[in-house]
Amino acid sequence: MPHLTIPVSSADHVEGEESAPVTLVEYGDYQCPGCGEAHPIVKRLQRHFGPRLRFVFRNFPLNEAHPQAERAAEAAEYAGAHGGFWPMHDGLYENQERLGEPLYARLATGLGLSGDDLEAALTAGTYRGRVRADFSGGVRSGVNGTPTFYINGARHDASFDFATLSAALAAAVT
Repeated sequence: MPHLTIPVSSADHVEGEESAPVTLVEYGDYQCPGCGEAHPIVKRLQRHFGPRLRFVFRNFPLNEAHPQAERAAEAAEYAGAHGGFWPMHDGLYENQERLGEPLYARLATGLGLSGDDLEAALTAGTYRGRVRADFSGGVRSGVNGTPTFYINGARHDASFDFATLSAALAAAVT
């Protein structure tokens, strides 16, 4: 079973405490329908496990299948550089059918960020290196599709429905 080769660090986007007994890492693509389905499941798992769960999101845009995925990831990274990663992340998944520059700008301005600065960052590729570093780490960890989950460093190859993922997380907590 493949394992996470890049350990979770302060460079990651993390919700939850480092001391949580279980860490769930997702490699995701903002345009991937499966990732869109997984998003509310992850939110439900976070509510269910509370402080026992630390959640980490890493970018894995599948550009050939999802032409907006990398730009969406860069928009999330732009927001993250200004303290708004998680609201942008959630907004992208909650509006997955409308991905594109108008949405990114609307979400950014809703966070009090400059839509013009976001556009400039996207044009310049300011956050492309960060997105591609996540992608490369995923490849080294055996990610070959999205969403891919790791529980305490071990890849979760079963279904990501709530019951299955919840049971796997509960087993990792004990």
